[in-house]
Amino acid sequence: MSNNAQKSVNKHVVYQVFTRLFGNTNSTNKPWGTIEENGVGKFNDFTDKALSEIKRLGVSHIWYTGVPHHAVINDYTDYGINLDDPDVVKGRAGSPYAVKDYYTVNPDLAEDPANRLAEFEALIERTHKQGMKVLIDIVPNHVARNYHSLAKPTGVQDFGAADDTSVEYARDNNFYYVVGEDFNVPEAQNGYQPLGGEKHSLSDGQFDESPAKWTGNGSRKAQPDFNDWYETVKVNYGVKQDGSHDFAKLPDDYADKNYQAHYAFWQNQDVPDSWMKFKDIALYWTQKGVDGFRFDMAEMVPVEFWSYMNSAIKMANPDAFLLAEIYNPSAYRDYIRLGKMDYLYDKVDFYDTLKPLMQGKAGADNLVSIQNRFADIEHNLLHFLDNHDEQRISSPEFAGDANIGKPAMVVSSLISSSPIMIYFGQEVGEDGSEETGFGDPSRTTIFDYAGVPAHQRWMNDGKFDGGQLSAKEAELRDFYQRLLNFTLQSEALVGQYAELHSVNRSANPNYTERQFAFARFNNNEKLIVISNFDQTESKEIELIVPQQVITKMGLSDGKYTFTDQLYHEISANLNVKNGMGRIKVKLAGLESLVLLYNK
Repeated sequence: MSNNAQKSVNKHVVYQVFTRLFGNTNSTNKPWGTIEENGVGKFNDFTDKALSEIKRLGVSHIWYTGVPHHAVINDYTDYGINLDDPDVVKGRAGSPYAVKDYYTVNPDLAEDPANRLAEFEALIERTHKQGMKVLIDIVPNHVARNYHSLAKPTGVQDFGAADDTSVEYARDNNFYYVVGEDFNVPEAQNGYQPLGGEKHSLSDGQFDESPAKWTGNGSRKAQPDFNDWYETVKVNYGVKQDGSHDFAKLPDDYADKNYQAHYAFWQNQDVPDSWMKFKDIALYWTQKGVDGFRFDMAEMVPVEFWSYMNSAIKMANPDAFLLAEIYNPSAYRDYIRLGKMDYLYDKVDFYDTLKPLMQGKAGADNLVSIQNRFADIEHNLLHFLDNHDEQRISSPEFAGDANIGKPAMVVSSLISSSPIMIYFGQEVGEDGSEETGFGDPSRTTIFDYAGVPAHQRWMNDGKFDGGQLSAKEAELRDFYQRLLNFTLQSEALVGQYAELHSVNRSANPNYTERQFAFARFNNNEKLIVISNFDQTESKEIELIVPQQVITKMGLSDGKYTFTDQLYHEISANLNVKNGMGRIKVKLAGLESLVLLYNK
């Protein structure tokens, strides 16, 4: 177990909510529908009742996705906001990852757009009163093609305002340039038309940008491909065209130093201008009461920058929750130890093993080696099954039934001391099947105005009481509530871990690759967790707990009664003889047992 885990009293549970969609009661879901046709959720929809129900679900942190002001196809010129060009906006409501003003919030989310920042500040306060922390996105790798801040503090310059556009690269330029060439809108594919073909004053296949800038995903073409992140531009962090760096390298021993030492190191260094701009943005939101950030595509930005910015955030708020989206396992330790991230997405390896397991395409064996390989940083690898980038579990393209996700959710939640994250609607089986414009069904849209049907049934016209849920949906939410609250409360989950899978695969004929078992324990609590990924087959298993695990648990020969913590209807006896433990369990299809013995 890592030092961080030892310091943590409890695990964290993050509830990711797409802010624009959460409170929307409109069920029209017209493809490319306007804000008037399809409706939109507001900050004020997160009422005290809504927040208390999220808290009661078993949540410690809410990640409000899509808060910073990003490009949208809606007319806010009465508020001094320039129109956004549909040729460089994805969807009608726009991508939350094409931010155009980091010092204010999306006007769509406010009852009064002129008062939008105050409305979000009030939401921060309401969330805190319910005992939860607030996270928002920061997207350092790229900004909207039309970035222009109306709300920036005095003395702050826009990204690119002082750039020397006559050169492709300069250390203190905020962007990279395709010198001598104008930007060209990508050639559309598969009959795509902005806004579904609806006429718009700016939708003419052109966008004025001279010289062209590199695109967010790194494309250096004046005309990026349609599949590039053409609505964004790449931010320059002092990385030259050949990949070499124009800034100080952290000494190797800084992997073992605390954030205070990292902060002190950077006080004596000259850093690129973009570093300072993003640090100031993060501190601006920290001062407003935001408790942490989810950093988009963190591995596309140098690890030294993260050391610089995260140490500054921690100096302002030592308890800040810093989460990075990253998909390169070989870089995990650098971004934690050198970059001072608290948590990283554990998608590659962990989620990518659970998904085919849920789909019946693979077994659970790889989970053992994954946990072993990352044992030293297990506390830092946040788990999830749903988020805005991934297919919904119950979509036909994934598993077709939210219940198939139950055993994977138990394993994800309990196997590590790391946080667990769920995506709004996951707890009621939302399937993401709506065709709303830009993007494909199976993922709940992040680009367009829409209602989220299963979530709306829970929302029940603003009562937030689940009054319209089907029996199956209500049962699923009850399962999540039981599991997540246990996750927050059990002290064994920040204790030790021991896998039980390998010995049972080799020595137990009734235990197959479709089951997965492990133990979690500390001095007071002993947990044995077993999940059955088979959908229909019930399993009777005499689970083996090997001698070395029994010894670590501090158990001697004898009988110990373990009780299931999800439904409290099942007890099982662990019989220890000659140091070896055996416990008989019966598992229905897709059932998990979370068996607890209190010393």
